[in-house]
Amino acid sequence: MVHEITIIEAIVLGLVQGFTEWLPISSSGHLVIFQSLLGVSVPSDFDIIIMAGTIAALLLYFRRKILTLLMGIMAGERHMMYYGALIVVSGIPTGIIGFAGRQFFKTLFGQPFVVSLLIIVTGLFLLLASRKKDPYVELNVRSAVIIGIAQGIAIAPGISRSGSTIGTAILLGVKPKDAAEFSFLIGIPAMTIAAALTFMNEPAAGTGFTPLLVGIIAAFIAGYVSIDLFMKLLSHNRLWYFGIYCIIAGSIFTVLTSVM
Repeated sequence: MVHEITIIEAIVLGLVQGFTEWLPISSSGHLVIFQSLLGVSVPSDFDIIIMAGTIAALLLYFRRKILTLLMGIMAGERHMMYYGALIVVSGIPTGIIGFAGRQFFKTLFGQPFVVSLLIIVTGLFLLLASRKKDPYVELNVRSAVIIGIAQGIAIAPGISRSGSTIGTAILLGVKPKDAAEFSFLIGIPAMTIAAALTFMNEPAAGTGFTPLLVGIIAAFIAGYVSIDLFMKLLSHNRLWYFGIYCIIAGSIFTVLTSVM
């Protein structure tokens, strides 16, 4: 039975969103499935706005990297300016895809069975990316554009944003650590703009400010923990862990959502 969101449910959804946002397993996909299993009626805008918590966690975790980048750009350091330009370039295809397909992507939030299948697709892609070996290359304009396209496609719930961008970067020859850092950094403007525009359009996301605030705080805490966990696993070449998880979880979700 569908019912209005409570504080406890907001905490649960915030923790799910926060913990899965930076892991390559699709936070939006997990939110759709959990809402379906819990029988919670939450607008897709709620999921987008509580990303503010995970964005704050990312800013805190990578504060030194971000500060160094900003200072380098202001000082006119060529390498830093080039890296900053790559972030901007990657955001162009993301914005185009996101704007053009916004209504279509929103319809997927109401289709948990399809989302479950897309989580399996994410898992298969991660297994493919995890097989990529040396040699490594530096990020360039071409790779930034392709990664940006991957990020745009990942607006679809079930397709992991971090998984698609990191996996794409690795397949293009970028080192896993560099791929993760670039993926997280390009996610900041894309997610911030999406959350801000959504909040301006529907401040309480149809749930009220208290559940929204609680969800954001829960997402912040879980998000910080998940970033640290993921970076440690990635440094040990454990990307395939998440591929296996997505295939198993997606398969279970497919069965559960098909009988509901």
